Formats: sequence, C-alpha cells, structure tokens
Amino acid sequence: MEVLPFVDIKHSSLEGCETEYNEFFGLEETSVIESLSKRLEGELRTAKRTHLSVGEVLLPNGLTHSIAKDLFYLADSEPCGLRGCTLYIDFEMNDIKTNLSQVKCDASTPSTFEVYLTLKQAVTGWNSLLPQFLRKITKSGAIMISVEYDLQKKQLYRSDY
Repeated sequence: MEVLPFVDIKHSSLEGCETEYNEFFGLEETSVIESLSKRLEGELRTAKRTHLSVGEVLLPNGLTHSIAKDLFYLADSEPCGLRGCTLYIDFEMNDIKTNLSQVKCDASTPSTFEVYLTLKQAVTGWNSLLPQFLRKITKSGAIMISVEYDLQKKQLYRSDY
C-alpha cells in the first residue's frame, strides 16, 4: 500500500481572497486528480499481474481520470478530505466480484470514509471500435474494462447535524 501525495489547503488562511483562492484551488484540484488518476492506473497494473492473470487490461480513454474526479468530489464534504479515504477496488466479471486492491490515501490520517469502486468487464461497446488486428491480438488473455463503474461511499463516523 502506498501513500498518495496530498497538500492540505487551509480554508481560513485564504479568507477574503476569493479570486486567489479559486485560482489556487483550481491548480491544486487538477494536481490531486492527476495524481490520483496515475495511482489508480498503477493499482490496475499491479492487479493485472497479481489478481487477474491476463496479458492485457484495456481501459477506455479517460476512465481513471473520471474516477479520480468523482472520488475527489466525494471527499470534498469529509472532515479530512481525501486524506481520510480508504479506497477498495473491485472487478466484476460474470457476476463474480474480485477484490483487486485497497488504497489508503494517507497512512498517517485515520480513515473517516471508505469508497468502494467496482469496475466491470465490457461485454460489447467501445472495444468494437478497436482495429481488427488489435482485437485478434488481444482476444485471448485480455480483459476490456467497461466505461461504466460504480462508486459507493461509506462514512465511518456519525454526524449529529
């Protein structure tokens, strides 16, 4: 398990500077989402070798970025933000779920919420756009991931609001 680099933004230190805050936060948001996207790609590469035992795992363009963006916004309302997240990555194929990975975003921060990401095998769809020679090469020993995924958030604390 690795730790994602994350810079905490103190909201109170930027009060009264809405323009500067929005510009700064936009840059920080992009950086965190890109870092998380790369981390997801790395976890899928590792899972390919250890859990899936296939030659290739084919992802739709931009899938990890989309997942990272959704995860970033799920963490927005949390007390510790993304640092308090534990992410569980599962893969569903033929109605069987396999746990691929567990990612703790910051090992020094207690988990305040868990997110369960379920990736699904593509039956048809985007893989039909692949050139014929690629389909023949990857026909055996390849898994194609669907553009559809499921994110479920579970809070590990009670809020008495």
